[in-house]
Amino acid sequence: MTRVGIIGAGNIGSTLAKGLVDRGYDVVIANSRGPETLADLVADLGDHATAATAEEAAAAGDFVIVTVPLKDYQEVPVAPLAGKIVLDTNNYYWERDGHIDALDAKATTTAGLLQEHLPTSKVAKAFNHITAETILTDGSDAGTPGRRALATASDYPEASALVTSLYDDFGYDTVDIGPLSESWRVERDQPAYVVAQNREELEANLARATR
Repeated sequence: MTRVGIIGAGNIGSTLAKGLVDRGYDVVIANSRGPETLADLVADLGDHATAATAEEAAAAGDFVIVTVPLKDYQEVPVAPLAGKIVLDTNNYYWERDGHIDALDAKATTTAGLLQEHLPTSKVAKAFNHITAETILTDGSDAGTPGRRALATASDYPEASALVTSLYDDFGYDTVDIGPLSESWRVERDQPAYVVAQNREELEANLARATR
């Protein structure tokens, strides 16, 4: 059974944890306040979920989801994620995160920052442009007309392939944007951000993005 580490237990992290457990994955989840503060969450998730520290979740996962406020991305442990695929759900809200010069200058992307912080990991963008409350409700079977689509981006084809498989598990088609340098197309305030869209609509919105 695949074990997924989740670093961050906010709305997205806890929702993905539930979705993963329901789909047969084991989950090891961490937050910034300590495993003991996740007792109620893991009790609700059941026997296939465990609370841990960030270091433990990073070490335990066959792949790992990082879903922390962007201002905290440099606190993500580096060594235990070496060689692993890391899914990045982060978004830049300067009102919360403070201004980040490289992002304000459009010199990088949110996922690019995480990849720079994790030079030995394989980062892919995932689940950042869908609201937490719709992750578990908007999916549908493959081939369903108008099936909602989500985008991914990575410098590593195997990471993009993992996201594609995971999206399908959750009921979504995938549009692969390409490298992380293009992941700005699904960041905040772009046409594809948190919009319910099928594959064709998502492709059109990605093309309409401006920087």
